[in-house]
This record gives sequence, structure tokens and C-alpha cells, in this order.
Amino acid sequence: MEFLYCLANASLTLRIVEHLHHSKQFPLSFVTVIHQIDGWVIRVKLSGVLDAQTEGDFRAFLNELGIPFSPNIRIQMVLWGLETGQSPIEVMQRYQVAVVSHGSPDSEEIEEFRKQFVQGLGYCPETLA
Repeated sequence: MEFLYCLANASLTLRIVEHLHHSKQFPLSFVTVIHQIDGWVIRVKLSGVLDAQTEGDFRAFLNELGIPFSPNIRIQMVLWGLETGQSPIEVMQRYQVAVVSHGSPDSEEIEEFRKQFVQGLGYCPETLA
């Protein structure tokens, strides 16, 4: 079971990652976070199935923060590469995409990415707010 969503900014992405980090009811396989110019993509892959109530609650939570995402072929290949064990650096170089985090949900990686990106630009774009 997996959930794939597009989010407008880093704060929304961090809310989901923090929720997953603190929730013990999700049989997480991995979480992937990708930054794009127009927003963020988050993929939550579970190693098992959620009961209907938990799935509905989580989907409602995700729908409040973002929209279901239908990836283009490049993002599909990025997600597939990461799932099959390719390193995030290798995937980023091959597909020219910013893989911010892959594996256990990690808000520190997102915060560090945001900090370095803003420092490099000299201002904070809306997607990094």
C-alpha cells in the first residue's frame, strides 16, 4: 500500500513526516521526499495494509495538506530507482531531481535542505516556506 501526494511547501511536508515519525500504527517500508520547483512530492510506502478506518483517516489528513499526485515518467523512474535500492545520489544525477529524503521519515534532512537552498538563493521561495 502506498500514498503519493504533491504538497505546496516544506512546512506541509514536515507535518506529514513528523506525523509518520510519531505514529506507531503505520507499518512503514519507506518514505521518499522530493523537491521540485513547483512544490514537493511525498511517497509513503507501507509494508502492510492499514485497516479501513486508519487508511481513511490518513488519506483525509493527506488530502487536507496536499493533492494526490500522478507522476510523470521521470518521477516514476526516480521512485522506481530508489525502491530498487539505487542510491539517492545516483538517482539525482541520472534524473536531475532533488531527492531530499528516502528511507525512514527524517525531518532533519528536509530542514537542512531548506536551509542550504535558501542560503544559496539568498531568499526563501514560497515552496520552501
